[in-house]
Amino acid sequence: MAVMRINKTTDYTVMSNYHFREKDMSLKAKGLLSLMLSLPEDWDFTVKGLANLNKDGVDGVRAALEELKTFGYLKVTRERNEKGQVSGTVYDIYEKPTQEKPVLEEPKEEKPILEKPIQEKPMQENPTQLNTKGIKYLNNKIKNQNSISRMKNLTASFWNSLLCVRKSESQ
Repeated sequence: MAVMRINKTTDYTVMSNYHFREKDMSLKAKGLLSLMLSLPEDWDFTVKGLANLNKDGVDGVRAALEELKTFGYLKVTRERNEKGQVSGTVYDIYEKPTQEKPVLEEPKEEKPILEKPIQEKPMQENPTQLNTKGIKYLNNKIKNQNSISRMKNLTASFWNSLLCVRKSESQ
């Protein structure tokens, strides 16, 4: 049988082992709770401050705090000033949970009852008829604009070719 001897000198923490025995709680949440219990009573807790004390980022710390809330080891209260604005946050940390452990049940697989749905006859509406006069007018206008632009292009190319012929005759 192995014997472990720990020589405690200074700067150590005495805390309950209760949270270490929680099988359903993650190691991250257990470690964060241990870290929070090891800090002085007047420590100013912030999520960023806790993230700076360890390797996990802000999101990891926030997830662990949520887990600690779920298990009852942490209670977070927002303080408000006279105007109703949030002025601070109070973290109450407990060595033993203040509530019952959450029951983590496996989801039950149920087979739904399959029935033939009742089909109704859809109501038919009279759709509004489109105004075809406006569409024909727009189509004709576009055709006319296209033909006018073609005429302009043909006229310009005619005059350019006529000028080229006159220049070649004068040389």
